Amino acid sequence: MSEHSNRRILLIDDTPSIHDGFRKILTPVPVEHLELDEMEATLFGREIKTTTALFELDSAYGGQEGLGKLTQALQESRPYALAFVDMRMPEGWDGAQTIEHLWQEDPHLQVVVCTAYSDYSWDELLDRLQAHDRLLILKKPFDNIEVQQMANTLLTKWEMTERASVQMSHLEHLVDQRTTQFKQASEALQREIDERKQLESQLVQSEKLASLGQLAAGVAHEINNPIGFISSNLGSLDGYFKQLQDMLDAYREAEEAIASNEVIERLGQLRERIELEFLREDIPLLIKESKEGINRVGQIVKDLKDFSRVDSNQEWQWTNLQQGIESTLNIVANELKYKADVLKEYQPLPDIECLPSQINQVIMNLIVNASQAMGPQRGTITLRTGFEGERVWIEVADTGSGIAPDSLQKIFDPFFTTKPVGQGTGLGLSLSYGIVKKHRGDISVRSEVGVGSTFRVELPVHQTHSAT
Repeated sequence: MSEHSNRRILLIDDTPSIHDGFRKILTPVPVEHLELDEMEATLFGREIKTTTALFELDSAYGGQEGLGKLTQALQESRPYALAFVDMRMPEGWDGAQTIEHLWQEDPHLQVVVCTAYSDYSWDELLDRLQAHDRLLILKKPFDNIEVQQMANTLLTKWEMTERASVQMSHLEHLVDQRTTQFKQASEALQREIDERKQLESQLVQSEKLASLGQLAAGVAHEINNPIGFISSNLGSLDGYFKQLQDMLDAYREAEEAIASNEVIERLGQLRERIELEFLREDIPLLIKESKEGINRVGQIVKDLKDFSRVDSNQEWQWTNLQQGIESTLNIVANELKYKADVLKEYQPLPDIECLPSQINQVIMNLIVNASQAMGPQRGTITLRTGFEGERVWIEVADTGSGIAPDSLQKIFDPFFTTKPVGQGTGLGLSLSYGIVKKHRGDISVRSEVGVGSTFRVELPVHQTHSAT
């Protein structure tokens, strides 16, 4: 017998004679011919045939009792496949009520309504129970063959429905399994795509830094010479002008020895026309500002080289972190000057072992992000450094708009950005996170909407050189 085979039938009727009749029809007592069977087995070498009941029949004499037996059978994992239910039962529920309660407990139960009356029209009963596909009617008095055929057909239907349900569950499980596998594969593919994009962006950033460094080296080589002679010329010009001033003073004194009033008047008009006194004051200032400008150009070229650090060939080296911060500030000065004031709260730091250009890139990303977080009002960016044990830390705090809590957990994810479309790639913080982790460090953020954000980077002083 199949594992889904079920020959269990429940009869619910308030008339005992009906139960007797059903037992005779569905569970007849087999006629034993034991002596003949034994003789046949001896003569022909066959086993004695055993007769099994066609159906397993349980009786209930009211709707409530029938529901109790159904519930108990379900709890024992021995459900009934079919129920014959009398329509008219004076005590308790009638047939329609009984069927409703039975189906609330076991929607798969097949039901045959047994009736000799027309308490409900057949269409009314089907509409009330919504059971066009699992309800049959049996008119009293019963025909034995009809009862057996109904029992066999509905039990077979129950078994087929059960098999279909198991098969459907199996198919649904396979679909869920395949869907999960597809989802996992899709997520893995998406992660790989994101990682590839991030690596490509890191490569682009590295190439940009390399180009920047090469440009800085070329600029330094080309500019340092003219800077040198311009600076030297300005120094000479400053000395020459001082000598000219001495000469002008001597001429002023010599004016008193000039006898011609006409010559003295013409000299006075010339002094006024060329504003001699203004020139004597302004030329030294112009020379001083020019010297400062040349020094500034030289410092920018140096900061550009320090920021990119391409001449280090991306090798781990001992670096002054504070010097890197200052170089980075000079590089992004134009980004800051109209948006925020920069406050510096530095503590003495030891040199750390790192890839300087990459750490400078992290600092630049944090400072630029802080400046872009400012609203229409000018804000403040505070740079702090500190040293605890074998780790140094940098904080970049701003008085900007802050970060919403639902975005705070995703800001280091690749391609996540709160900026408008076209104004951010969502890679700055992600790349910074990767660089800090490469240095065996940590990066974290504290933020309050409308108050501002503080990013903190912690880096070890020493590296194990396992990072590449």
